[in-house]
Amino acid sequence: MNSRRDFLQKITGSAFGLSLLSTSSNGNILFEEGYQEPVLRVAIMGLGSYGTRVAEAMKDCKRAKLVGVISGTPSKVKDWQTKYSIPAKNCYNYENFDTIKNNPDIDAVYIITPNGLHREQCIRVAKAGKHVICEKPMAINAAEGQEMVDACKKANVKLLVGYRMHLEPKTLEIIQMRNEGAFGKILFFQGLCGFRIGDPNQWRLNKQLAGGGAMMDIGIYAVNGARYMVGEEPSYVTAQETKTDFAKFKEGVDETIQFQFGFPGGAVASCLSTYSMNNLDRFFLNGEKGFAEMQPSTGYGPIQGRTNKGELNHPHVTHQTVQMDEMAGMILNNKNPLVPMDGEEGLKDLKIIDAIYLAIKTGKKVDLKM
Repeated sequence: MNSRRDFLQKITGSAFGLSLLSTSSNGNILFEEGYQEPVLRVAIMGLGSYGTRVAEAMKDCKRAKLVGVISGTPSKVKDWQTKYSIPAKNCYNYENFDTIKNNPDIDAVYIITPNGLHREQCIRVAKAGKHVICEKPMAINAAEGQEMVDACKKANVKLLVGYRMHLEPKTLEIIQMRNEGAFGKILFFQGLCGFRIGDPNQWRLNKQLAGGGAMMDIGIYAVNGARYMVGEEPSYVTAQETKTDFAKFKEGVDETIQFQFGFPGGAVASCLSTYSMNNLDRFFLNGEKGFAEMQPSTGYGPIQGRTNKGELNHPHVTHQTVQMDEMAGMILNNKNPLVPMDGEEGLKDLKIIDAIYLAIKTGKKVDLKM
């Protein structure tokens, strides 16, 4: 138990304390004062609500600094310049951001735009020689995801995906307990993810921009969670779709999907993704010797968790602060997280989501080759 807690304290330690950064006017890597740790200089692409959440969280980062913005809305760029002290030379729009290749003061671009735009934007950032951080889902299907992975490899830049839960302390403790055999043979996982969506005109209900519906937005948490909670890749999937509001959820935009996985070790999973029900943010893992339950399991926090051995009591730290500090280590120091956060990880989720949609279309079990 002590080794596990030491591990968790180490992996989340970079989230505490305010960042004291040295300045750079000549394009050199910034360093944190006192520690001489290199600082990742990030431009955020997409200045919506989640982009704002990330920017606010980065105020407390020690190893990542917001230095640039990319947006199609001039008024937002102006507001962010003032609020976050961003120089004009680090501000771009969607037409000219390829010229970021000539800006030595930016190391990475965090893409926080609608899913259907990720592929093109990622490839352009990679060609500009900058590391890519992309929100999940990484793309709208596995074919596009593979193009992104290939483009980043060709450009010799890193591709990371915003899997913030891979760094959440209570989640990591459960994974460590499972790895240590505390739950015995894993038998079952349940992942419930959903909420009642509002504005029918938002991009999340536009198939071209979102790539689907609830599955591409909230369902990916259950897909990814099943994999890291069970600790195996699923070998097959079955799925069923339910739609009650055909006006809001048009062709190709899913409202509710139930899906099931089978795993090589014998475990099974039952999951739900929906845009029509609230109070659904729960993970449950069951093994021969014990269980783990999280509710809420993937929200912005605080996460609540317990196992058959008792409550999990890690202090809450803003997920995006931890994520950006840890991603700085992954990019600048080749640090490897306990649960991968790279493009290959994102690609696996896309392959599974493709298979879920195929299972719905055919009504048959779909075998997975990961």
